[in-house]
Amino acid sequence: MKGPSTTAVHGAGPRGPGLAGDVERSATFRLDAAGLADVEATGGVNTWYYSRLANPTVARAATAVAALEGAEDALLFASGMAAIESALTTLVPPGGRLVAAAELYGDTIALLRGEWSAAGRQVAYVDASDHAGLTVALDGADALLVEAVSNPMLRVADLPSLAALARRAGALALVDATFASPFNVQPLAHGFDLVLHSATKYLNGHTDLVAGAVAGSTAIVERLRPAAALRGATLDPGAAFLLERGMKTLAVRMQRHNVNGLTVASWLAGRDDVAAVAYPLLPTHPDEALARALLRGAGGLVTVTLRGDPDRGRRVLGRLELIAHAASLGGVESLACLPRVTSHAALSPEELDRQGILSTTIRLSLGIEDAEDLIADLDRALEGD
Repeated sequence: MKGPSTTAVHGAGPRGPGLAGDVERSATFRLDAAGLADVEATGGVNTWYYSRLANPTVARAATAVAALEGAEDALLFASGMAAIESALTTLVPPGGRLVAAAELYGDTIALLRGEWSAAGRQVAYVDASDHAGLTVALDGADALLVEAVSNPMLRVADLPSLAALARRAGALALVDATFASPFNVQPLAHGFDLVLHSATKYLNGHTDLVAGAVAGSTAIVERLRPAAALRGATLDPGAAFLLERGMKTLAVRMQRHNVNGLTVASWLAGRDDVAAVAYPLLPTHPDEALARALLRGAGGLVTVTLRGDPDRGRRVLGRLELIAHAASLGGVESLACLPRVTSHAALSPEELDRQGILSTTIRLSLGIEDAEDLIADLDRALEGD
């Protein structure tokens, strides 16, 4: 097995004479006799026929994702939410039941509460660290869904134990590993059946496209492919080209994200005007031991709750200069947002309070800038009150 940097650069496989590769933008393709036979037999999912079904540029980027995850196969989508919706709708049938971690991305929760469950699907929410509760909830369930590192409070899932629980119950184990990236953890190696990503984030790393990905066994990925094509949820070839290019630097970017995350989190933890810092490698984090055993690094996400009045978070964000006030994450540039009004706006005030997502809670996505410059920007913004 090749190392993570080599896999990131060469995971899509050999190219033609041009090292950068090509973008195949054609919406449709000429059919030879073999291609026509495939269209008649399968609907065209295994040949270049129509780009909503399959496209060579998109296929190359999917191969790179599979290589990074150590997976047999991967499938790309127009967004991370399209990947989650397609996977859950396909793998949990109408009338079926999903066991989901209590802490999930806000729009994932909104999806589960909306049309997804309208077909009679049921969802049981259980804290990912409550293995006894999960054991009970998984009895008769179709699937388990967790986040490898939760959004936004950065709880770390015990992936080997959770995969074993799902396996014993006969349920598929699905994990959203967006916050970790395949550099920091490969969930399939710990027994999970399917790993999902918002490829917009760390996989791409440059905040210039929207994409989603799933990776797993060929048998499971092939179950998802027809529905994804029918819904039109497939990725555009131009975005796929940019995604493959971005993934080439995943390992070196993640090394810097890991350093910056720990450096800034440690600095924030020493401030008197900070009430709490969530970062998996801090001694104060409830999952520190698990994070050190499971993860190569904890990434660039740091969630900080400030002391002060309810509007202090907004004021601090307004004074940042180097760190942009924006809602995404995982790019080379540093961002900051208030999860209560962005990523988790779909939750009720009571649910937000219960998870510790307060009006003074700021989620930092630390990029690859110099850590001392990020600290200086935060210090000036925090000292403004």
